[in-house]
Amino acid sequence: MDDALAFSSLVLALSGHLVQEIHARVAREGFEDLRPAHGFAFARISRGDATTADLAVHLGVTKQAAAQLVEELVRKGYVERRPHPRDARAKLLALTGSGLAATRAADRAAREAVAPWRETLGEERFGALVADLTRLTPPGPVRPTW
Repeated sequence: MDDALAFSSLVLALSGHLVQEIHARVAREGFEDLRPAHGFAFARISRGDATTADLAVHLGVTKQAAAQLVEELVRKGYVERRPHPRDARAKLLALTGSGLAATRAADRAAREAVAPWRETLGEERFGALVADLTRLTPPGPVRPTW
């Protein structure tokens, strides 16, 4: 396999492993009803000033798909809709206490999931890897692979 194909396979394998590892750790902390796609939604909602339309753009899905996801998260108690201060037709999305707790659990899970990589590579090489990947990563939101 040439370097380009090897690189692609390795990055995809690491990415998939990382998402599943974070998901499993979050579930073990009591959030069994969440899916990995929810975490991508939480990332946008937690920044504030997000509507369902903003979430659709962030996730790269239709407004209808985003509305279904929002409805699910509201029903599960992770997200609430609030009046929009400038648009009476729109609602702002906000994480509830449970949504914030799930986000904190995901942050811990991400740190724990990469800890073995940091240990394997050592601090200097791990830092260099993060710097290199930062230079290669395109701008914009991190989206789930649907």
